[in-house]
Amino acid sequence: MTAVVPRPRIAMRFVVEGPPIGALWRRALLRAALVPLVVLAPIVALAPTADHKYNVYWHGGLFRDDPLRIVPHTLDALPGYLRNGNFRPLGRMLEKLVDLAAYTLGDIGLPANVGLRVVSIAAAMLLGVTALVLVEGVVGRGRLFRSPPSTVAASVPFAMGAVLVAAGRSSPVVLFGGLYFTTAALVLLVATAVARTARVRLWLLPPLLVAGAALAAFNELTYLALPLATVAAVARGRWVLARTWREVLTGAPMRALAALWIGFLPVFVVVRVVIQRYCGAGPCYHGSEVAVGSAVAKTFPVRLVAWFPPLEWQSAVRGGGALSGLVLVLALAALAMLAWTAVRDLRRLAAVDRPAAGALVVVAFALIALGAGLASLSSDVQQLVAAHRWGQGWRDTAVVAPGGALLLVAAAHLTRPRRLLLGLLIAVLVAGSAVSATANKRFRDTVMESPIARLDDRLAQEVVDFDPTPAGAVRRCALRDEFFALNPGGKSLARRFDTSLDTAARQRAGQPFCPVTR
Repeated sequence: MTAVVPRPRIAMRFVVEGPPIGALWRRALLRAALVPLVVLAPIVALAPTADHKYNVYWHGGLFRDDPLRIVPHTLDALPGYLRNGNFRPLGRMLEKLVDLAAYTLGDIGLPANVGLRVVSIAAAMLLGVTALVLVEGVVGRGRLFRSPPSTVAASVPFAMGAVLVAAGRSSPVVLFGGLYFTTAALVLLVATAVARTARVRLWLLPPLLVAGAALAAFNELTYLALPLATVAAVARGRWVLARTWREVLTGAPMRALAALWIGFLPVFVVVRVVIQRYCGAGPCYHGSEVAVGSAVAKTFPVRLVAWFPPLEWQSAVRGGGALSGLVLVLALAALAMLAWTAVRDLRRLAAVDRPAAGALVVVAFALIALGAGLASLSSDVQQLVAAHRWGQGWRDTAVVAPGGALLLVAAAHLTRPRRLLLGLLIAVLVAGSAVSATANKRFRDTVMESPIARLDDRLAQEVVDFDPTPAGAVRRCALRDEFFALNPGGKSLARRFDTSLDTAARQRAGQPFCPVTR
């Protein structure tokens, strides 16, 4: 007789450990993208300014039916730009692509003034995401996206929101935002990729050489990519990974950097020599002219702190009235919902120790110093500092502002704060972001008080809702006359206006903007 042994009863217990790593990353990246959207939404209908009011129609009309034409069009104009002290072939291609994207949004009924801001806000969202990726690329020890993001990731998006301020008409929030925010995102991605390089295979060397040359042929901001990548690779290797100096200097990141520098330097040096010869023989474009002198020493320390939100707020609200309480409340409500998800995730995020926080401080300060050094060589920025407009934005703001945001949160992590203190930090940054959104609305309202800005909006609407009838032609010619009355500039202004608006009108309707030019 066979004995029957009863099967043991196995109790199963499910342990809930919180969301998976992928969910934590998705929420972190979503916050990084949505905070800039909330902060910049108040300027979505800001009128185009400076070159924008012409280029969006010119580039849009030229390339709407043949986007690939951007490449030969840019290369054909390269000698003229060089004679004016300017070499940005890849950057100009991106600029034209940004204008084309804004113009193309007219196909769904968005006028160019709104299209430009939509593209600029999208670029700022991209910059917010790349700032978060840079943070995790520096402080993380495991594989990126394979381990939980750090507690720094919970606060970085709100720090980014606080520094995205329309601090004057030359700020990238206002002018060429799509170009310069995208360029800044590229700079941060290059630094992240280099710092995270684990192996450099032989087949990678030619692409790295080409990438280095491309950075030299993009624009002035990409000149900062390799110095920043050098600092990021050293800081991560020495303080986060605790490697010896010999291991740091001979590791894969440094081998990748060597190839990038070898590709970068010949192009950079040759171009600067050519530009120096042209500028030495005659006047150059003042926006790219290098001004070396005592003013550099006075300008540099000011640009080191120009990203600080209270200084930017002062520039944004200068000349305006009271701030909008409604915008402040709405921004606080939207940001608070995002902040709640960040606070809720804090206990599941990876802690950042003091060496990693210190490495991030070094990288953040390097980003600020590089951008400030670039700006201090500009005569335009030197004049801003001499006029005591310390919070005024310029193209360097696209990299200095993210550097300032990273510096704020990295410095806070040097003390290894507990969750309560991290929650308070997020609350302070949320308040700062809401104030920035309100300052942006005040800037937009101040600009739109100008008859010129209101006219620019009417021109944008007239192009997107093109009326081919004789009545439409009469209306557009009246707008043209009004434009010249408000913008005295002689024949050169008339030629630029007619060229730009006619190009767009012919692309949309096959006829000039104003059939009778006077």
